[in-house]
Amino acid sequence: MSFDPHWLAWAGVVLLIAVGIAGTVLPALPGTVMVLAGIVWGAWLDDFTRVPVWLVAVCAVLAALAWATDYVAAALGARRVQASGWAMAGAALGTVAGVFTGFVGLLFMPLLGAMAGEWWALSRQARGPATLASDGQRALTVGLATWLGMMIGTAVKLALTFVMVGAFVAAYIV
Repeated sequence: MSFDPHWLAWAGVVLLIAVGIAGTVLPALPGTVMVLAGIVWGAWLDDFTRVPVWLVAVCAVLAALAWATDYVAAALGARRVQASGWAMAGAALGTVAGVFTGFVGLLFMPLLGAMAGEWWALSRQARGPATLASDGQRALTVGLATWLGMMIGTAVKLALTFVMVGAFVAAYIV
């Protein structure tokens, strides 16, 4: 009985796509790029007979769109309320910290990070102490807008990723 490494290659394709799907919500992994790599690898393993090159190209466009959406949505949410760069940095740090705090932390740490970043930016401005309540309200508004943009971006990125995977699976099994 001889060893057939073909199944091992397909296991790699499935693993790459699965880790890529996780990476669409985890900030440390390039999710859509990993999913696209798995799709390209899977199509190549079958010599592009079941999954044609044009479908791989469509998936590449969807991956690029998903990647861009991730950044644009958060930036639009922050820009809408004129968030400071500190708010964006805080949201990014909150996202990274959220990885270590579980799902709830991953969901809400970007909000807290954006609020803290905006609060920090406001505290660095030379103003009177009577602005504490308005600074808090401003930090909350900026935090919510930035967080909402990030959540919308993540949802769109996840949806586009599932469309990519669905198209690949449908092309392969049909």
